[in-house]
Amino acid sequence: MGQSKRSNLRWTCDLHVNILVHILQRDRGTDLAIWFVHTKIMLLRGCSCKAIVNETNTSTNKVKMFEAHSGEFELSNLMALSPLDGRYWDKVKDLSLLMSEYGLIYFRVLVEIKWLVKISEIPEVLEVPSFSANVLFYLQGLIDNFSNKDALEVKKIEKVTNHDVKAVEYFLKQKCRSNPEVAKVLEFYHFACTSEDINNLAYALMLKEAMHSVMFPVMDNLIMALCNMAKDYAHIPMLSRTHGQPASPTTLGKEMAIFAVRLSRERHEISQINVMGKFAGAVGNYNAHFVAYPNTNWPQIAEEFVRSLGLSFNPYVAQIETHDYMAKLFHSFIQFNNILIDFDRDVWGYISLGYFKQVTKPGEIGSSTMPHKVNPIDFENSEGNLGIANGGLSHLSMKLPISRWQRDLTDSTVLRNIPVVFGHSLLAYKSALQGITKLQVNEARLSEDLNQCWEVLAEPIQTVMRRFGVPEPYEKLKELTRGRAVTQERIRNFIEGLDIPKDAKTKLLNLTPHAYVGAAVDLARNVDKAVKLGERED
Repeated sequence: MGQSKRSNLRWTCDLHVNILVHILQRDRGTDLAIWFVHTKIMLLRGCSCKAIVNETNTSTNKVKMFEAHSGEFELSNLMALSPLDGRYWDKVKDLSLLMSEYGLIYFRVLVEIKWLVKISEIPEVLEVPSFSANVLFYLQGLIDNFSNKDALEVKKIEKVTNHDVKAVEYFLKQKCRSNPEVAKVLEFYHFACTSEDINNLAYALMLKEAMHSVMFPVMDNLIMALCNMAKDYAHIPMLSRTHGQPASPTTLGKEMAIFAVRLSRERHEISQINVMGKFAGAVGNYNAHFVAYPNTNWPQIAEEFVRSLGLSFNPYVAQIETHDYMAKLFHSFIQFNNILIDFDRDVWGYISLGYFKQVTKPGEIGSSTMPHKVNPIDFENSEGNLGIANGGLSHLSMKLPISRWQRDLTDSTVLRNIPVVFGHSLLAYKSALQGITKLQVNEARLSEDLNQCWEVLAEPIQTVMRRFGVPEPYEKLKELTRGRAVTQERIRNFIEGLDIPKDAKTKLLNLTPHAYVGAAVDLARNVDKAVKLGERED
């Protein structure tokens, strides 16, 4: 074995842990499987591409095990059911710490601890005195230092409880027994809470953090890339096509500006949606709260608590938060994605027309049988993933606001698919961005199309004829151009025969398809003024 293999053993971060556990349990036993998962996930939290285990930190038997099974580790991402966890992991892994099972457990832990701290601040709850600064520091440390090992411990407890939220409560009680001050009030963890009090806030925090930390920056990068295209190509004339047929010219930059403004508008709308939370007990009435402490203003305390987490408060709920804000949020993402699909298809078409060339990468292959092919795969990948995302977002937005009576469990399994739709959306945004970086404008091809479509000047000619009272201007231009090949010479001859002022005639004679772009150049160059980015405007 070479020096590098003797000194350390490498394996890729995106290995599918559950499959590895199965392999290790099958071949090497449960204890070794648990050791591997603890080590693997702890490393995964802090690295982006490769994890390294030093031989000096492991026993000889464990190193031999890794050597024997290194092929299985390398292959495990091929066995992932979801392409997000396999093929596309590198593009979506930024969502993992926030929206994975680990992320959900982390936010549940945060909510449970913050609620215990809030209880200690309620004067009427004499049984939980105000915590000392040391205890507050200790409890915050449980949040700040929450590790994958901690998450695995929660999952271990859940195997017994068969209840994910109760497992978090038991985990925290076990964790805090060593702290004398907290140990006295352990039973006030999860006080008067239903599981959905914890869950709805955990999902809300997960959503908000994922949007602000991961989704919005990529969405903004995409919008700014389109703004740059708009300004860079503002002056490049392009033949428009309505119904697929030649129409009045525009500029390539102005068409890019349209998408920049549309996407920015939806991005802004998304940022204006209030992410909401409830904390009102089993059916939304604070029933248990008032029995235990009848003289406490629990609705006010609940509102203060929810708002302290950076969320908006929903006071009218049953057991679950009504999810109406989620429906609105996901509908807005659908609209953003729909606009991007429109962009993907338009650029795909412009590439097909030869308006854009694509930068080739050494070693890449476009077709297994046609060596010349350079396919618009990034925009096709983007469009396909947007379709998958929108299918899930549509179901989420339609299903989540519906719950039988005070609560059924159908929302629980559906909520777990939020990371899936965000993952496919993120992948699509990055694919579109990657495609944009490969584009090169083919001005010669754009000019060629314009030179072959002099008939597009029928519109300005008949408009000027109307101004100067020439009878039946539309009908005369229709007779000249509709369904016929029109040359520059034929257009000029028609203009020469018009009974209009000399200045007007001269302007028409000097007009070309390339110059007939109206305000397109200015619209493209001023796109930044029309684009809205940023957070809420409170």
